[in-house]
Amino acid sequence: MSESRLSIAVVNFNAGARLMDCVRSVLDQCDELIVVDNASHDGSMIEVEQTASGQPKIRVVLNSQNVGFARACNISAGIASGELILFLNPDCILHPGAVAAMRRALSTYAKAGMVGGLLLNPNGTEQAGGRRLVPTPWRSFVRVFGLQALKSRYPRLFEGYDLHLKPLPHAPEEVEAISGACMLVSKQALDDVGMLDEAYFMHCEDLDWCMRFRQKGWKIFFVPDALVIHHKGTCSKARPVFVEWHKHRGMVRFYRKFFRHQYPGGLMWLVILAVWLRFLAITSALMGQRIMNKLRSISR
Repeated sequence: MSESRLSIAVVNFNAGARLMDCVRSVLDQCDELIVVDNASHDGSMIEVEQTASGQPKIRVVLNSQNVGFARACNISAGIASGELILFLNPDCILHPGAVAAMRRALSTYAKAGMVGGLLLNPNGTEQAGGRRLVPTPWRSFVRVFGLQALKSRYPRLFEGYDLHLKPLPHAPEEVEAISGACMLVSKQALDDVGMLDEAYFMHCEDLDWCMRFRQKGWKIFFVPDALVIHHKGTCSKARPVFVEWHKHRGMVRFYRKFFRHQYPGGLMWLVILAVWLRFLAITSALMGQRIMNKLRSISR
């Protein structure tokens, strides 16, 4: 029996030279590469389009506006020819053999519908988010207020959601959630669960999808020998406040969608208030840093 056809879907928005680095790292590991561009204006698509003209494996979709990450992923999923689809950020570099390791996990474990690799910072350390528990409102509260210190006495009550601080497993391990930067899914599972929720513009759509996969009975696995270097934030560094707005807006949607029936109404409103207070604190810090940078540049 021939191996399942694999499509890789990359959504680009001003990823610069990172995009072609990503393309070069994946071409030998897939049957089809779909690059969906969300109206980039940094010239990052020029070399991709030139490469695609002589490489039938590459398909390019140019959106006239930034339609958001989830919708762009859905566009690529809608035209992908593979039985397997790897959704990959444009600032990711796949190590040789990374796709093969993820494919093995997807085909080995019963009801595996989604797998992700080991996301590494450029310095080789493990990145947060590649393997995690679902950040429920309570787990987020524990993290924001630094209550993880109580975990030694009450491990289940004060457990955080980051798993990257734990030792790496020696084999693929079932987890509650992985990162949207690298998600390999089977078309069978995707058809059962449905597309990404396009109400998320960017951020939290991956957590939403992980929740829905598990609700449908599909399992999610973290694959430690599938190495992926992730230059996190490449596409968002120019607009930090815009990104933080959508990140926090997405988290509010995520909480309301999946947890509103588990938390009393008053408590849920407190959680939402805490989310927006965190947004204000972060954006205030960002704006303050921007002002300081301008003052430094003036004083030189």
